[in-house]
Amino acid sequence: MKIKVKLIRGLAGKSEKQKQAVKSLGLKKLNDERILEKNPMVCGNIEIAKHLLKVEEIQQ
Repeated sequence: MKIKVKLIRGLAGKSEKQKQAVKSLGLKKLNDERILEKNPMVCGNIEIAKHLLKVEEIQQ
């Protein structure tokens, strides 16, 4: 299963842990989108920064 992740809030003033989580998802600036394979690493990073992201599951 794949998920689409979009950065909807900026990183200014956020903790280093949250910034690293967003960076590891491949998102760099506002409104960046990535389609990623759903796995424990991706889900963990989404959980850390979930208030900054919009997440959708993609059916294939």
